[in-house]
Amino acid sequence: MTIIVNEKTKEFHLQTSGSSYLFTVLENGQLGHLYYGKKVNHKDSFQHLLTNGNRPNTAYVKEGDMSFSLEQTKQEYPAYGTTDFREPALHIEQVDGSRISDFRYKSHRVTSGKPKLDGLPATYAEDGDEVETLEITLYDDYLDAELTLLYSVFEAHDAIARSARLSNHGKANLNVSRIMSANVDLFDSDYEMIQLSGAWARERHVKNRRLESGLQSISSTRGTSSGHQNPFLALKRPMATEFTGDVYGFSLVYSGNFLAQVEVDYLDVARVSIGIHPFDFNWMLEPGDSFQSPEAVMVYSGEGLNGMSQRFHELYQTRLARGGWRDQARPILTNNWEGTYFDFDEEKILDMARQSKELGVELFVLDDGWFGKRNDDTTSLGDWYVNYDKLPDGITGLADKITDLGMDFGLWFEPEMVSKASRLYEEHPDWILHVPDRSLSHGRNQYVLDFSRGEVVDALYEMMSNILREADISYVKWDMNRYMTEIGSPAWPADRQKEIVHRYILGVYDLYERLTSEFPEVLFESCASGGCRFDPGMLYYAPQAWTSDDTDAVERLKIQYGTSFVYPVSSMGAHVSAVPNHQVGRVTSLETRANTAYFGAFGYELDVTSMAEEEKAEMKAQIEFYKQHRDLFQFGTFYRLESPFEKDGNRTTWMMVSKDQSRAVLADYHVLDRPNQGFTRLQFKGLDPDAAYEIEGYEGLYNGDELMEIGLQLGHERFRERDIHEPAGDFHSRLFILNKKP
Repeated sequence: MTIIVNEKTKEFHLQTSGSSYLFTVLENGQLGHLYYGKKVNHKDSFQHLLTNGNRPNTAYVKEGDMSFSLEQTKQEYPAYGTTDFREPALHIEQVDGSRISDFRYKSHRVTSGKPKLDGLPATYAEDGDEVETLEITLYDDYLDAELTLLYSVFEAHDAIARSARLSNHGKANLNVSRIMSANVDLFDSDYEMIQLSGAWARERHVKNRRLESGLQSISSTRGTSSGHQNPFLALKRPMATEFTGDVYGFSLVYSGNFLAQVEVDYLDVARVSIGIHPFDFNWMLEPGDSFQSPEAVMVYSGEGLNGMSQRFHELYQTRLARGGWRDQARPILTNNWEGTYFDFDEEKILDMARQSKELGVELFVLDDGWFGKRNDDTTSLGDWYVNYDKLPDGITGLADKITDLGMDFGLWFEPEMVSKASRLYEEHPDWILHVPDRSLSHGRNQYVLDFSRGEVVDALYEMMSNILREADISYVKWDMNRYMTEIGSPAWPADRQKEIVHRYILGVYDLYERLTSEFPEVLFESCASGGCRFDPGMLYYAPQAWTSDDTDAVERLKIQYGTSFVYPVSSMGAHVSAVPNHQVGRVTSLETRANTAYFGAFGYELDVTSMAEEEKAEMKAQIEFYKQHRDLFQFGTFYRLESPFEKDGNRTTWMMVSKDQSRAVLADYHVLDRPNQGFTRLQFKGLDPDAAYEIEGYEGLYNGDELMEIGLQLGHERFRERDIHEPAGDFHSRLFILNKKP
């Protein structure tokens, strides 16, 4: 059993393979939090963990009783109103103007498996017995409203998924202005908070700060999860490292506006909350209706940050991503975007495809510019019909010609946007997000379609599905290139305008669900100006995402390193592009570009027809190498060894180990070469300590324990690729391939 209930004390003990999560029913019927951390043995009562007492300047729940205050109590899902001045998980405004609510324990039940969340992405159970779910029902008699808290325990994956559902059984509307997915009150605040922050072309950089008294948070109000902040935060003890110490990870399975927050109170309690951002949000809950929050996933690791990340990787790769491509090796692709931009015709595309095929590429992807009158970024978004001037035989004809080469064919869409210079906008100018009588701003000369409207989603579904039905397409790149402004929808009344962003995201999920259900054989890759909507919600529909528009090998070290805190390597689209790099102008070797891109869904984004013959030969060898080790790169266990965000950032190392520990690859990257450096030592992780390993290209055998505890000192002549006094040059990298000796 992973969920144990002490019926007498009304305590609930959730156990994963390595953690315990404890809460109880308080004396006033609300829920109190007891403990979250390393797994502990169960016993008949944990009531001694409750804290209370008489303190100055404190409000108390009961008249005449100076012993029970919610301000001093660690709570499970706090609501606004009585004796707790911290920010709540739930805030409801009633028709009489009151914001007070009082949800008290009513019942609970434990079931095998995991229920689906209506209209929302979420983790799932593949085998009914692998997950247990606790459903707690709370009731506010005055509101005649029910609050259901869901806890699904993934014992083997060492994770807990949480969400909340509010149901209105009364006769009056309820305005829900805040409904978080999870709340955890920890014992103390002696933690550092880790977040993934950045912007376009430098997404998910690792930021670290010490918790202080007051509020510290990350969020997005851009209509998407954004590249500026990712819907994730971790708390680690100050002495915790990549491989040791206590770490808590909180990740939100959602793609819209979010808030992830830690509040430290005067008692040094850290309250963690994560969910839909309450900024500019309100949901009018009519009688008989329910509102389901997105899902939050919580992970505790006693083995440092790597332990936390590996738990997220395993869960998200196998119990969030879905479909046939979940466990299938991803094809090596060529995408034409940086090779041609809008300037192409059918013969150019076919020439790129032929030469890519000769070098071993398996999938050719046609990017932006194939539809309407699209020759630049000012026109035609929303007109998803072929440009016959460029492609005289249409998408179907081009797809047939490419598949006849023995390759698969993929296609780019940007379904959520429209250009004013388009047939769709001319026919339906009211289909964009806008506020009547207010001016409109644009991004990349495009406007956001109103996906809160079912007829808009239906129209896009018909256009996209018609193309996918008619042509032999095995891959779709789904792009989204701007954030939301002037958020409003004439299709909804005034008192529902704060619902638009969430309804928009539900519309995106609906379109994804319909297309992935009808075309399960198609590999969908999500994209949003690169990595500006790289979140667990998207991963549910598309098992991989374009990690960043920045394809520079050096910049990608930070981007992919940060992304790996939550997301598996198989989810990261990673391409080799031309030099000088189109984003930063840097020139790196083809070897280093590939050595970085191998750690992801690997491909090329360049014009292969313009490459020199020696470069083509190197590209062919890279593809052969990746095919040989593809299952290791995409489905092995990932270890971060040296961070580009620490020390001077000049060196990054990481590695991948096969599940059976028989093979491994370690990558060592140096940004700038330096004179007369000291010796470099590599310490491996995840190997079999009792096995002997060969290192390809080097003599001798090395025991697993030796490689992990002592490591390799690279100044030794057997590991020297050059004379120690000969400069390697800037942006140098090398791979170490390990094979267990039979």
